[in-house]
Amino acid sequence: MKKNISKLYDDYKQGRTSRRDFIRKLTLFAGSTAAAMSLLPVLEDNSLKAASSVQDDGDLITEFIKYPAEAGEMRGFLARPKKGKKFPAVMVIHENRGLQPHIQDVTRRMAKEGFLALSPDALSPLGGTPDNDPAKSGEMMRELNSEQTVKNFVAAVKYLDTHPLSNGKVGCTGFCWGGAMTNQVAVNSPDLDAAVPYYGRQPAAEDVPKIKAPVMAHYAGNDPGINAGIAAFEEELKKNKKEYQIFMYEGASHAFNNDSNPERYNEAAAKLAWGRTVGFFKEKLK
Repeated sequence: MKKNISKLYDDYKQGRTSRRDFIRKLTLFAGSTAAAMSLLPVLEDNSLKAASSVQDDGDLITEFIKYPAEAGEMRGFLARPKKGKKFPAVMVIHENRGLQPHIQDVTRRMAKEGFLALSPDALSPLGGTPDNDPAKSGEMMRELNSEQTVKNFVAAVKYLDTHPLSNGKVGCTGFCWGGAMTNQVAVNSPDLDAAVPYYGRQPAAEDVPKIKAPVMAHYAGNDPGINAGIAAFEEELKKNKKEYQIFMYEGASHAFNNDSNPERYNEAAAKLAWGRTVGFFKEKLK
């Protein structure tokens, strides 16, 4: 029963079922509407706790900032170490549910590795990511103008490149929707110094020659929809003599890095990919 309720909540959280269907099915599991309503805050609280496995330990400075972009001002979550004067910079791009607590946590983790880390909120032009409503965020993500959205993230590279605490080197990583966007940033920003997409859709073949940054791509073994594009992507990378690495994590599924999602999280794959990512950034952004 507990596993069924967890999966039901995960489906709702990831936008695979509507709130109406979620409440209806939760009521069936719980036995009554009152019982379902009493379970809801517990599920939400557990989700938030899972998304915050790494807390600010006092060694970081974090804040929400705004930076100029194609859509006007973009909001983002910025984290950096307290000690130090200049840092290599990394943009962290969220999944297809907006700037959720989990991605803020990943941004903190990146800062703990010694980076000036920024996670922009793609939904800024629509008022920002709603609090505690992933399904609504998913609906809003589909309303974004894709060309403008790419330019908004490219503008974040410029923001980090010229930030007074940046050493002038900028990397980008992203997950799921953010992995695809990382590829688009690599295509559209000649100023990017390193790109690390996680299980993201690959750019069009004709766009690969535009990539200037070295690429490290992470993929899950159980992700046929995304993996169908790997061979063509690698062929173009080779043909155009691009610097790249591709890692496949057998046994892992799409979103394996998301430790706020127990149905998808794969600890071994996530830790291995993270170590490779941090090492890559430290090498390319020094």
